[in-house]
Amino acid sequence: MSAACFLAGTVAALIPAAGAGTRLGQGPKAYVEVGGQSLLARSVAALRPHVDEVVVALPEGGAPDLPPDVRVIAGGATRQDTVHALLCATAADYVLIHDAARPFLGEATILALLEGMVETGAATAALPVADTLVRAAPGGEWGELTSREGLWAVQTPQAFRRALLLDAHRRARADGHAATDDAGLVARQGGRVRLVPGDARLFKVTTPADLPLAQAVARVWDAGDHA
Repeated sequence: MSAACFLAGTVAALIPAAGAGTRLGQGPKAYVEVGGQSLLARSVAALRPHVDEVVVALPEGGAPDLPPDVRVIAGGATRQDTVHALLCATAADYVLIHDAARPFLGEATILALLEGMVETGAATAALPVADTLVRAAPGGEWGELTSREGLWAVQTPQAFRRALLLDAHRRARADGHAATDDAGLVARQGGRVRLVPGDARLFKVTTPADLPLAQAVARVWDAGDHA
């Protein structure tokens, strides 16, 4: 199935991968390998068949082994600056923003996001929260229990009409508002964001403890079991 079935216009995949990966402690996170491929290469491979172009923002001097049709730009001082630069680097009608640190991205999620974005102009992958939630009391003890009803954990990709997201970024910059989530910027200015069921395998590789899980998932994923 192609995005062209329900979208009239071009689609770009934008990957902000300019972070230093401080918490992971192995240099730029996008270049860390699981199952013989970098996190970035896996994300690019997942998105590339479904879009008209892929643009990646990398740290200064970054030169990973990417397909020749993938464009590379320099990242900004923050993730928000980097996404703004990526938005300015494409003229596509629609964009998919995806963190390279979420390498196990299936086709079904991508297509569901693009289809879900048609009505509202914005959609994000997300999962209903399954864990018990508690607000810590002083001293790190059990405090107030928080209901998980209606709560979702936000993932990427996130899909947008490019003009809508670019306007949200420009307003945030003008207001001095900082955010780590693009869908939140759209919601901040009154936009509607569709929640599309994500995938538990779309976890974010953030700390060294995440790497053994990523290596295990990679073995199953590369065997073709990721419908």
